[in-house]
Amino acid sequence: MRTVSTRASALILVAIAGLGLSACARGGGGAGRDLPYVARDVGTLYTAAKDRLDRHQYKVAAALFDEVERQHPYSVWARRAQLMGAFSYYLDADYTKAIAGAQRFLSVHPGNRDAPYAYYLIALSYYEQISDVTRDQKITMQAMDALGELSRRYPNTPYAADARLKLDLVRDHLAGKEMEIGRFYQQRGQWLAASMRFRSVVDQYQTTTHAPEALMRLTETYLALGVPAEAKKSAAVLGANYPGTDWYQRAYDLINDKTPPPPKPIPVKYAPPPPPPTGTVTVEPGDDPTPAPQTPPAVTPSPTGPTTGGTNTGAGTPSGN
Repeated sequence: MRTVSTRASALILVAIAGLGLSACARGGGGAGRDLPYVARDVGTLYTAAKDRLDRHQYKVAAALFDEVERQHPYSVWARRAQLMGAFSYYLDADYTKAIAGAQRFLSVHPGNRDAPYAYYLIALSYYEQISDVTRDQKITMQAMDALGELSRRYPNTPYAADARLKLDLVRDHLAGKEMEIGRFYQQRGQWLAASMRFRSVVDQYQTTTHAPEALMRLTETYLALGVPAEAKKSAAVLGANYPGTDWYQRAYDLINDKTPPPPKPIPVKYAPPPPPPTGTVTVEPGDDPTPAPQTPPAVTPSPTGPTTGGTNTGAGTPSGN
């Protein structure tokens, strides 16, 4: 009797454990946790995931690769599936999960031969999220850091070669953001704030395509600030490095004219009315062109001050105090 009771208790425990695994499979986070738990060998799971990846079903492929890692965490295939899952998320444009998967791979296998590719996948995921220069550039900075780390750690890999090319584009993008802000200040006559942005481009992004314009804008701002010596230095640097550009021609004309560019006027809500037009006097052949003398108007004393009577014969509008 005790044996039967023991067997029944064991069956109940197994059933409870099975329900717990099913609940974890359904309720866990991520696409891979949405799949029902079905025990399969590692070869079958990995082949199914690779098949879905080849058929461009990236979300399902990522879930199946995650399942390989979940069911067979200590196998050789689990390490490969972990990286392939991050790659599947990248192809699905789920860059947050791609970065998380690649970082998890590096934390568990930092010295693996596929570590350079994991760093490359992280950098690409940040790079694909770069927005235009009118928006915040935090992602751009993260992309530059990730690309730079890959180039420093694995400089002789093909991933590092591509990272260096993308790093130049990222730096050019950041320089464009600085120029956008500098021009914004310049249009509003905030010359000091504008000069700081242009100087940042010259100092930090001097190899980008924005450097010639930054030097010309510095010439403008220094002239507007009343420091022509600094303006001449910026124009000289521009002429030495970019002698045949339109930016140098504009800086050269500004230096020779020595007239600081006026600030762009800020539009006002209500513009003053224009002055009345001045009429044209036509002289006929029989008319005397000499005007007849006019009697000066009489002045009448007033308790509040002198007032002038008569008709106002001046042109234009009267000026008030």
